This record gives sequence, C-alpha cells and structure tokens, in this order.
Amino acid sequence: MKPLEELINTIDPGWILVKKWIEEATNKVEVLPKDKKNAEKTLFRAQVTTRSTIGAVIYETGGILIDNGWIRILGSGSFRLERNLIEWNKGKSFLNFGEQPSFLLVADDIIGGFFAINSGGIDKENIGKVFYFAPYSLTWECTNFGYSNFLIFCFQGDLNAFYKGYRWDNWEKDIHTLDGNEGIGCFPFLWTKEGADINMVSRKVTPIQELWDLY
Repeated sequence: MKPLEELINTIDPGWILVKKWIEEATNKVEVLPKDKKNAEKTLFRAQVTTRSTIGAVIYETGGILIDNGWIRILGSGSFRLERNLIEWNKGKSFLNFGEQPSFLLVADDIIGGFFAINSGGIDKENIGKVFYFAPYSLTWECTNFGYSNFLIFCFQGDLNAFYKGYRWDNWEKDIHTLDGNEGIGCFPFLWTKEGADINMVSRKVTPIQELWDLY
C-alpha cells in the first residue's frame, strides 16, 4: 500500500481535465462537496493517484450527479451520496482493502443500472473498459469507453438516446427527492415482457443495495 503522500499529485493533477470537461458539459452536472478526511481515506484505500481522472474524482468530489441524479458517479462520499467508490465495491468485487478488484463499480443510475471498469471479472477481453449492467437485459454491455471517456459521455453525451424507452413520463419530478442510496424498483421487472413499457409498470423507491442484490 503506497502512502497517501505518494498518491496526491500536485504537479499534474487529473482534476484540471475533469473540471474542464464539467465546464464544457451539455448535461446538468452537480459536483458534490467532499469531506477532506473521507477523501484522503478513500484515495488511500483505492491506491490510485490524483494524476488519474478516477483518482481526481475520488479526491476532489463527494460524487457527481448527472441529470438531476439520474446517474450517480461515485467519489469519496457526501451527505447526498453517502456511498464512496471503494467501500461500495468491498464485498462485491473484492473482499479486503488492497486487493485487486475483478471489476470496479464507478457509477450507477436511478433504474438500477451499474457502470463498472472491467479488470477481468466481467469479460476476459476489453480490460479497462467501462461496462454497463442493464436492468432490462440482466447482462453486462461494453460501452467501449475508458473511465475518462465515460466521464465525458456523462457530461456531454445524449443520455436520452442511451436510455431510450427507459425514462418514464415526468421522471424528473419523481427522482427529485431521492438521495444517492436510492433508486427506482420496477414491477413487473424491466427484463420481462410485461415490464417492457416503463410507463405501465409499478415504480417504487428502493435502496440501491437492494437493486444490486436483486439483479
């Protein structure tokens, strides 16, 4: 385990790039404030440097909300997104801090879709690519993005096209009061024939951990 001092890069920090992408964003982006102690602890446990974009997001943010919280990019945790990136992965992609994870969950969305960097546990090829676990197919789909391009997609991509058919009428109003530990559970399930039309299903606020366990 490298000490924290070796992980904090003050000469060429990745946050400069991420901040620029946020300033150029065409989607709504909200950077959640960080707690310094949590940021340092999370960065140390993640063992990535702040020269990388993922290290920058961990160290500089409590998380990032996209489109009023439709997508939640994990950072070091905040009062509106209490989960931090490394603790959220513990027990899912690794057991003990310091271990190499088989994948790394970096973001999720309101309908229980999960974004993860593949380290071999999802697919033996496409190492380093971000995969999307789709709740409507129960499969991991390769986005062909690395983490940096995934961020750019969240900030500037056509999210309505990506989620075509899975944003119900007035979804913005329904998710307005949700925090980062909650999602929307649908019944009948989205992968069934009966659940194919998201406007016709029953939708209920559900803990995101419960959606992960279900899917």
